[in-house]
This record gives sequence, structure tokens and C-alpha cells, in this order.
Amino acid sequence: MKLLIVEDEKRLCQTVAKHLKAEGYTIDACYDGNDAIDYINGTEYDAIILDIMLPGIDGIAVLKTIRSRKLKTPVLLLTAKNSVEDKVTGLDSGADDYLTKPFSLEELSARIRVLIRRSGVERMDNSITVGPLTLDTDRKTALRDGKEIQLTAKEYSILEYLMHNKGIVLSREKIQHHIWNYDYEGSSNIIDVYIRTLRNKIDAGSDQKLIRTVRGIGYVIKEEES
Repeated sequence: MKLLIVEDEKRLCQTVAKHLKAEGYTIDACYDGNDAIDYINGTEYDAIILDIMLPGIDGIAVLKTIRSRKLKTPVLLLTAKNSVEDKVTGLDSGADDYLTKPFSLEELSARIRVLIRRSGVERMDNSITVGPLTLDTDRKTALRDGKEIQLTAKEYSILEYLMHNKGIVLSREKIQHHIWNYDYEGSSNIIDVYIRTLRNKIDAGSDQKLIRTVRGIGYVIKEEES
């Protein structure tokens, strides 16, 4: 799961980012509204944590831009304002939830989980299945034919992204942008390396291959043969 945090209080932004990274999320972070638009234009996010009071353009303007482009990404607004009018403005502008400062990191995490479940990015029973392969998104584990598969954090993240998009061909660039931070500058074949490792763990020894290569495009996970 990849999140964008837009918060101009740098210490708070860094604290939230550190907390959410420890929970297994991939995080991009920025400190003003203009940069937020650039990030949103450049990659897809499973949820956005958006402060209202920002330099450049404010959070409400960022939110309206997101919704004007028909993006359905869940947005949690952060603000020091707690009046009913402010909450109504935020929700009417397209926010999915609203959290007033100061807040606990545990409550923030819980609200993010709810937003992601509501959006359909995560299944309501917290598991995803493709043929004999099941992913438990709470325990962060994978099972094939009832046998647990040991995965690293990045392997799990890539597999989860593929399974959330089962049947959809994902380019290497799309996978890389979703799994790594926006400013990642690693090897261009890093996705191929991880896919090869995942295949060795998931498909090796089985006649039913789940992870497929679509030549010249990228990768897809699906049950049926094309």
C-alpha cells in the first residue's frame, strides 16, 4: 500500500511517515500544495493524508483538483480547525474523513485502514485470492495450497499490488512507482529481479502458473490461461 502525506509541519510529517512506514506502508511526503499536485500527477496512491493549511495552494484546493480529475483515491484531511463549518467544507469538497490536530498515531492508522477497506482497495474479509494463492492483508502472509510462503517486505508489497489488480497488466514503471518512494533511483530492472524471485517462491513446481509476463508491457497475475 502506498500513501502520500502532505503536511507543512515537517516534524509532524516525518513522525507520521515513520509511524506508517513501520506499519508496512510505502510513503511519499511533501510540504506544500503545489508539490502535492506534482506527486499525484506522477503516481497512484492507495490513500492521501492531506493537511488543509498549506503553503502554495491549500489542502481544499488540492482536494478539489483531485476530485475534478475523477480520481477516487481516499483522502483524509488533517487540520487544526475543528468547527462544524470547516468539517462540512472539507467533506463537501470530496474528503472521505477528517481528523483534527492533535491526534494519536494509532487513531490515524485505524482511520486509514477503514478508508482503504471502504475504497475497495482491500477486500472486506482482509484476504485476496487468485486460484490456489491467498494473501492475508492483516498478517501480511501468503498461502498457496494451504502452505505458507516466506516473503520479504518488498516481495509481499509487489505481490499484494499484483493481486489487488488481478487480471490487469501492470507495467514495470507502474509497479516500481507504486512500491518505492517517488524519488527512488535504483536499478531499472529491479522489478524483473523481484518478479523472478516471486515466481520461484509461488509458481515453482506447479503446473498452474499465476504470474505471467506480457511481452513489451509488464506483468499480470491471473488464474485462467489466456
